[in-house]
Amino acid sequence: MTRHQKRLSAPNSWPVERKTQTFTVKAGAGPHGEAGVPLLILLRDVLEYVDSKKEARFALNEGTVLVNGDAVSDEQRPVGMFDILAFTEREEYYRVFPEEGGRLALTPIDADAAGSRLGKVVGKRAVAGGATQLTLHDGSNIRLEDGGEYGTKDSLVVDNETNEIVAHFPYEEGALVTAVDGTHSGEIGEIDEITVTAGSGENTVSVDTDDGSFETIEEYVVVIDEKFVDDDAAAEADEADEADAEGGDADEVDEADAEGGDADEVDEADADAADEADGGDDE
Repeated sequence: MTRHQKRLSAPNSWPVERKTQTFTVKAGAGPHGEAGVPLLILLRDVLEYVDSKKEARFALNEGTVLVNGDAVSDEQRPVGMFDILAFTEREEYYRVFPEEGGRLALTPIDADAAGSRLGKVVGKRAVAGGATQLTLHDGSNIRLEDGGEYGTKDSLVVDNETNEIVAHFPYEEGALVTAVDGTHSGEIGEIDEITVTAGSGENTVSVDTDDGSFETIEEYVVVIDEKFVDDDAAAEADEADEADAEGGDADEVDEADAEGGDADEVDEADADAADEADGGDDE
């Protein structure tokens, strides 16, 4: 297996520029498989908190960068969908969320929301002792004495400290979902209909959105909580406020320039009047 990763062949979910350089950092062993983005890419290319791998290692050794509540010291540690990234010294918290085109993006959240993460159930089986083991999309497992109410394709909210389930969102018609892959990646809506395909074909899902509807396969949708929509709306509002503030500063500069221009015109008029007066005296 190669130790190098070319940018052109990096997964589509990685938020990296493809043609600026030849190579980028390769993801290490860990959760999310090949879809996981190395932590270094988020620190250097997305957030721009560091300029190099050396700076990233120094920052991570401080123990103030957390992924799902755990301090991380490996800059190649994969970070993937719905992970929680926390910077304790800066008091900044982000959720990794797929955006349009399938790329992973960081959505700002508050400290309370950073205490738990969302996981899609991709596997369920009975284990020794009669317990049930649920496997989530990031590869983590949850062992339950009674897991009868949970099914594959359901979503769970898991506490980062105790690894206990704090919320359960069943996969069913009427559930709020987001597309995490395919053409409609990043779109959010409610399931209108689940179509079961006979044979080996993929089951399909019809989703109603604010702008219409779309259809995709079951594998590409994840049931989410309504607060995810609120977080996105809050993030968009913050960006709009920042843009308005920058626009206001520009307007003030323009007004100052205009006032300066008026003052210059007055000064020129005074100078002309003085010249005329001098000319009269000479006569």
